[in-house]
Amino acid sequence: MSAGSAAAAQSTPGPSAADWLRAELRRVRGPLLSAALLTGLLALGLVAQAWLLSGILDEALLAHAPLKRLWLQWAGLLLLALLRFGINVGARSVVDGATLRLAGSLRARLLRGAQSLGPYGLRSQASGDLITRLVDGIDAVLAYFSRYLPQLGSAVLVPPLLAIFAFPADWLSGLILLLTAPLIPLFMVLVGRAAGRASERRYAQLTRLGATFIEALGGLVTLRQLGAAERFARRLDGEGEEYRALTMQVLRVAFLSALVLEFFATISIAIVAVLIGFRLMWGELHFRAGLFVLLLAPEFYLPLRALAGLRHTRMDALAAAQHLSALDVAGPPAAGSFASVAPRRRDAPPEIRLERVSYAHAGRGVVLRDCSLVLKARRVTALVGATGAGKSTLINLLLGFAAPDSGRICVDGADLAALGPVQWRRLLAWVPQQPHVFEGTVRDNLLLAAPHADADALRRAAEASGLAAVLARHPKGWETPLGERGIGLSGGELQRLAVARALLREEARVWLLDEPTAHLDAASARAVEEVVRAAAITRTVLWVAHRLSAAQSADWVAVLGDGTLIEQGTPIDLARAGGAYATLLEAEQC
Repeated sequence: MSAGSAAAAQSTPGPSAADWLRAELRRVRGPLLSAALLTGLLALGLVAQAWLLSGILDEALLAHAPLKRLWLQWAGLLLLALLRFGINVGARSVVDGATLRLAGSLRARLLRGAQSLGPYGLRSQASGDLITRLVDGIDAVLAYFSRYLPQLGSAVLVPPLLAIFAFPADWLSGLILLLTAPLIPLFMVLVGRAAGRASERRYAQLTRLGATFIEALGGLVTLRQLGAAERFARRLDGEGEEYRALTMQVLRVAFLSALVLEFFATISIAIVAVLIGFRLMWGELHFRAGLFVLLLAPEFYLPLRALAGLRHTRMDALAAAQHLSALDVAGPPAAGSFASVAPRRRDAPPEIRLERVSYAHAGRGVVLRDCSLVLKARRVTALVGATGAGKSTLINLLLGFAAPDSGRICVDGADLAALGPVQWRRLLAWVPQQPHVFEGTVRDNLLLAAPHADADALRRAAEASGLAAVLARHPKGWETPLGERGIGLSGGELQRLAVARALLREEARVWLLDEPTAHLDAASARAVEEVVRAAAITRTVLWVAHRLSAAQSADWVAVLGDGTLIEQGTPIDLARAGGAYATLLEAEQC
């Protein structure tokens, strides 16, 4: 997905929770219908079992038939039991298989949606909130499809089927069943409103609790240094207590509704049983017919009672779907949505043009305004400006993490919006100010940039970036273990690792550098500058310079101020001109 579509995804409201669930239902409708048909067969098998059992008891108790004469009926009962067991396993397998496939598709789609938001979109998402949605939220939705919907099908299908067979046996009992059955769904609807509101509040609190917990883990060192760990722990206790209270509220509503529904179901069965008993005593009803209906009565209400017990599953799914639908609105990229446009020569550094580019952050207003800049091939262009001038935003536009609101970025004359992001980023090497390091060895982290790089390529990149001197001080060398966020290396050593990654990407013809010498001493900084100068012979280089000493060695300098390109030229000419660059230079020297 392009950055432009990602930005659109952020601003486009997602479908309602119910609409989103209905859309997902279409993916598993076939298996659920098959499971419903198998449930109907189960109900017919139950009717046959009840009829056989009532016949066996009728002949054994009233006709005093010997048990050996009833072996055929007993065999039929056993066969029906085995058949119903097989059908039940088959129905469960159909639903579980469809749910597993939906789970894989849903997780992949939502992860794509999260990735399509890009760094800007994800920056507005709390990590704990996102994790809760992608784990607990998806589990809640899957429970809706694997448990609630099959039970809903059973509740819709089984009672009418049983009533059809109960009426010929005893019309009065059948009438009672039909009159009392709607009471259970009616109370489900009445109680469901309160349960739905409670489930929404509970799920919202769960996401807040997850976000707070992840933040506490990530900032544990800072909390300890500031002596705020105990205060944050009390905050977590408060969040957890609120979640407990909301969970108990949901359970309280669920238990009360289950009690009411069980009461009505039990009373209804009791009424049927009492009437059958009196009519048997008065001789108005045959024993086998009465026992047959009495065996069916509990099974008639069972699907409705089970559905009532799963009411909270639907409420949880609706609450989760409200959050997941917003993440899923981006969806997968459409086939052929990217034009097959590429720079004219993949082996040559491209010329990059920014033509009247403007961009505004949500909530921050305009960050870049009508910026026009040419990044010439085989030249180091330094981008300077005060904090908040828009330097990082410009880098993110070039990386494809965001798209211009107006204007365009051209690569060898081709609009960047027409390039596929994978195709474009294959030509890029990015050295951020704070490079991310993954848990693993130094070798593992370097091979992220070039998975097929051999030992010679790794050695050359390490020597050119100064990483080789770092590895020489570590006993394990290339196998030096690194923790998450670079634990095991200093800030300067991490910068060398990032530069080595860029050097390994030999096919990258564009280097985007966000102050790669920020954490280096003067000698190491000069060494990195020499590496960049050498790389620029075959590359297009943009260097975001926070320290103007780095800009002094560039071929071209562009000065940003309040989102606008103020001036540009060679470092010597700008220093002599006495403009914005000269002012920044004087301020740094002071």
